Amino acid sequence: MTVQQALGIAALAALIIFNSACGSAVRYSSAGAGSSGELGNTASAREPSGDTEETKDDVSSGSTLRGIASYYADKFHGRLTANGERFDQNKLTAAHRTLPFGTRVRVRNLRNDKVVVVRINDRGPFVDNRIIDLSRAAAEALEMIRDGVVPVEVTLL
Repeated sequence: MTVQQALGIAALAALIIFNSACGSAVRYSSAGAGSSGELGNTASAREPSGDTEETKDDVSSGSTLRGIASYYADKFHGRLTANGERFDQNKLTAAHRTLPFGTRVRVRNLRNDKVVVVRINDRGPFVDNRIIDLSRAAAEALEMIRDGVVPVEVTLL
């Protein structure tokens, strides 16, 4: 084996390790978390029964989805989002599993009726019972920072 072949194999191995480590990252701030550091373990983070609807790929303008929203910030600030732009926790953006990048949605906090409009620029959330991950700025607008996760209604604009 030549030195070039060995370096190529090492680079490939490093790329595989890097990609596998990125895929399992938790995508929310630990603000408001319980002692375990996971928002899903706090009493306020429990999903209300019957509020989650599956997201469909064929949703159209005016469609409404209900479910649980979380937010991500801090350690993801400045990292690349799935659409290639840098994540800015101070902008009104969000992650959704299937909506096209650039889609604008209105998110309403069902606990306090606060509303914010965000632009989809990332993929997620990566927790089964959640339908949208919001930036910190969007979470602040919905007054959900303390709770970490809240029931929401998402309307496509």
